[in-house]
Amino acid sequence: MRNRVGPALRERLRESADLAEVSGEPDRDLLKELRASGLLAAAVPREFGGAGSDPAEVNAIVEELATLNPSMAIIAFQHFAVSARVAEWGTRRQRETLLPRLADGGCLAASAWSETGAGAAKRHLGSTGTRRADGSWVLNGAKSFTTGASVADVYLVLVQSEEPEEGAEGVYGGSGQTFFLVGSDNPGIVPDLSLDLVGMRGSATGFVSLSECVVQDADRLGEEGRAPEIIAGVRESGATLGAVAVGAAQSAFDLALQHLRRRGLLDKPQVRHRVTELATRLEAARAIVERAGARTAPDPGLTTLHSKLHSSAAAEEICLDVARMLGSAGYTTGARLNRILADTRAVALMGPTNDVCRELVAVSWPS
Repeated sequence: MRNRVGPALRERLRESADLAEVSGEPDRDLLKELRASGLLAAAVPREFGGAGSDPAEVNAIVEELATLNPSMAIIAFQHFAVSARVAEWGTRRQRETLLPRLADGGCLAASAWSETGAGAAKRHLGSTGTRRADGSWVLNGAKSFTTGASVADVYLVLVQSEEPEEGAEGVYGGSGQTFFLVGSDNPGIVPDLSLDLVGMRGSATGFVSLSECVVQDADRLGEEGRAPEIIAGVRESGATLGAVAVGAAQSAFDLALQHLRRRGLLDKPQVRHRVTELATRLEAARAIVERAGARTAPDPGLTTLHSKLHSSAAAEEICLDVARMLGSAGYTTGARLNRILADTRAVALMGPTNDVCRELVAVSWPS
């Protein structure tokens, strides 16, 4: 893999991942370095000051970050996802105002979609958006499992803006939902990091409350009530959370090699064969992520879904096999492998969750 992350930042990312496992806090100094690194420009078109990278390059950056620090990788992934949505669905004013700041690291983006009671498919939202007589909107509600809460400068917030149509529910998202771009300086949005996660502990994943949060109609992303169309189009891009899983699995594989070399076990044929099996599964997971990014399949969206399903499952299995190789050496609270395994398991729970991915794949089959 070509190194896209500079050596100094690489070391800081690795150190911070272990520290976050204990503290459960995001490394704000490291985030400043990530902002200044130029990596966050990847998903922004060149005409707006970005790198104009294709999905394959975005996935490669996310994988490299995840090999070092999955928590920072998922923060970057969400930033890339919002950047791409603004580039595709934003008004000219939104693109000209926001995209240059997303590119230079002056603005870090996060998504606030999930909430208690809405389910993994993001239907039946409790958070609402109400249009006022002057054309502005008032947002109210509470979001959970928001990656980047408290460290993001802008949130892409999903709310119910009108009554859902009967029988119009899709697999992911629901009718009458609208997206808004809400700045962290808005007094009506309040992040809360009291959520104590098992994995991704440095990802600033927490709650976001919306209380009489006033936004302008110019802050709306896409058409009113048409958020599911934006959601459905996301997977067509080829950017995939499978890249996070592959990066974490690579980190676990590297730990296995280090352990076996120290023990002088790589000379044994049976050990080499086990390691080769792990390497093959890792390469298979990487291959489907690369295929998703290349968008060469007849249905790129389906490939993106398959990439998350396969890579997250393969990564967890690789971590468990590495744990068996390490034996008692990996069975301590301070063992890095335990952190990697917890981070890997988290990928399956990130939206769209693996269960939702399975439903999205299943509905594509002809009846």
